[in-house]
Amino acid sequence: MQIQATKIEQIHGSIHQPQRLRDKKVSDLITDKRRLVEVPYTASLADTMNALMANRITAVAVAAPPGHWIGAGGSMILESDKQTGEVRKHYIGMVTMLDILAQIAGNHVELENVSGGEGDDLDQKMKVPVSSIIGRCLESLSLWTLNCNTSIVDCMEVFSKGIHRALVPADSQMENVAGVELVESASSYRMLTQMDVIKFLKAYKNELKGILSRRVKEIGAVSDIVFGVTNRTKVIDAIKCMKTASLNAVPIVQSSNDTEDHTQLINGKHRMLVGTFSATDLRGCSLSQLKSCMHLSVIEFIEKCSGTPLHEASGLRTSTKELVTCYPESTLGEVVDKAINNHVHRVWVTDEQGLLVGLVSLTDMTRVIRSWMLSEPV
Repeated sequence: MQIQATKIEQIHGSIHQPQRLRDKKVSDLITDKRRLVEVPYTASLADTMNALMANRITAVAVAAPPGHWIGAGGSMILESDKQTGEVRKHYIGMVTMLDILAQIAGNHVELENVSGGEGDDLDQKMKVPVSSIIGRCLESLSLWTLNCNTSIVDCMEVFSKGIHRALVPADSQMENVAGVELVESASSYRMLTQMDVIKFLKAYKNELKGILSRRVKEIGAVSDIVFGVTNRTKVIDAIKCMKTASLNAVPIVQSSNDTEDHTQLINGKHRMLVGTFSATDLRGCSLSQLKSCMHLSVIEFIEKCSGTPLHEASGLRTSTKELVTCYPESTLGEVVDKAINNHVHRVWVTDEQGLLVGLVSLTDMTRVIRSWMLSEPV
C-alpha cells in the first residue's frame, strides 16, 4: 500500500503540492485581518483622528443607521445580523487622514480672516461630525468591495488601477465579484489594502522570481511624472496641493531660486530630493501641533514633529532623515522589500547624485507583477 501511494504521488505530484499563487483568492488574503475599524457618523473629526492613530491605520469606515443615508457614490454596503438578516448599519463612506488635514487647512485660511481666536475656532471645527467631510477628497467618493471568492488576479486588477483599499464581506452570498457602488450585505467586513496584497505576494517570491529579479526601469514600473513641493513650501499649502491632486504624499525637493512659487505643486523631476511630506506621517502629530505649525515650512514641521513621543509611538518613520529611495537599476524585489520594511506606499527613484527621476508606487508594483503573471503559461 505504501509503494502504491508513492507511485500515485509521483504520477499526480500536484496532490501534495502547495497551492499556486494564481489559484489563491481574496479569502486567503484576509485570514489574519482583524475586524473592520469604524467610527459612527456622529464621531467628531478629533475622535476620528484619534481612532486612526490608535489603530495605526490610514483610513476608517464611517457607519450610520440604515435607511437614512445615501452612501458614498450611491453605494449600499450594509452590515446585517448573521442569524436574522436584519440590517444593523450602513457604511456611508471612508475617511482618510488627508480628508481631515484638508479640513484643517481649509478652515485655517477662513479663520485667518477672523480677528483672534484662531485656535479656539479650529477646536470648534474639529468637533463637527465626521459625516460632514465625506467626499471632500476624491477617494472618499467611492466604496469598493471585493468578494472572498474573487481571484488574486482579479483582486490585483482593482489595486493596479489606483484603488488603495476595499471592503471584503466575511460571509457574502455573492459570487466572484469585484466592483464599486454595489449592494452588499454581510455580518462583518474586513479591510483589504494595497499593502496587504504586496505583503502577500512577497511570500511567493520564489514563484515570482521571474519578475522580482528584473530591474524596475526595464519592466515599466517607474512612473516618471512626479509632482512635489519645495523645502520652502508651507504646510498649509502642501496639504491644499495634495487635496487638489488627490495625493497622499509628495516628495520635497530643494528650492532652486527665490522667484519659485512655493504654494503650488511643481515638476520634481531632476530636482534634489530632501524629504517626503505624507498624510500618513502626520497621523502621529497631535491636533495642537498641527494647528500651530500650519505656516511652518514642510521641512521645519517634520523636524519639529518627528521627535515627539506621540509621533514615535505611532510607529512612523522620520520622513526627512530616512528617505526611502531606489535606483532605476534596482530590482523590483529590492523595491518591494523597501516599501514593506519602511511601511511606505511609494519608493522614490533617484540617480546617483540624489536627483529625483520618478517613483515606484504600490499601484505600479501590483500592475507589473499582475501583467507578468498573466503572461506566464498556466
